[in-house]
Parts: sequence; structure tokens; C-alpha cells
Amino acid sequence: MNPRRESRRHRSVVHQVTDAQPSLTDDIRRRERSYLIKMGIRLVCLLLAVAVPAPWPIKLLLVAGAVLLPYVAVIGANQRGKDVPPAQDMTSPNQNEIPRHRREIGS
Repeated sequence: MNPRRESRRHRSVVHQVTDAQPSLTDDIRRRERSYLIKMGIRLVCLLLAVAVPAPWPIKLLLVAGAVLLPYVAVIGANQRGKDVPPAQDMTSPNQNEIPRHRREIGS
């Protein structure tokens, strides 16, 4: 029998953790990227409002974008990841708890 094929059968199963929170580094990287994109859009709005000869409603819209985007960017950057599961309710008993009649060792 092929030893490679035999070793594949006896390998341990790799389980995925689906309810784990993203790492802090990944979360910070995601928030920084989002902040930089929003501030880049703000810079473009500000430059277009000053440099492009456009009608005043368009300039007003660009200035509004340049004024409001920093607020949106900071709120988004301070928001923790959306994938974070809610905190467990510690007031109700755990549904995975071992029943009381089976708690003793050796039963």
C-alpha cells in the first residue's frame, strides 16, 4: 500500500473556529484602511470644490462632503468590528452544562 495514502487516512481532522473574534491586528488594519479611504475621498472633495469651476450647488455638495466625512470617518474608525459576537447572558443557566445527576466522577 502507498505510504502517502495511508498517512492521509490517519491525519487528524482540522476544525474551523467560526465564532472566534477577528484578531486585534486585523480589526485595527480594517479600521485604518476604512479611515484612510474616507479621508482620501474628503481630500478629493475639498480639492474639487476649490479647483474646479463648477456651479455653486455642486461646490456646496463637495464642501458638505469635505465637512461631514471626517465625522463619519472617525465614528467608523472607533467602532469595533461588526463580527464580534454579543456577550453571553450569564443570568440563565448554560444549556451545555452537564446535568446535576451526572456530575460525580465515575458515574
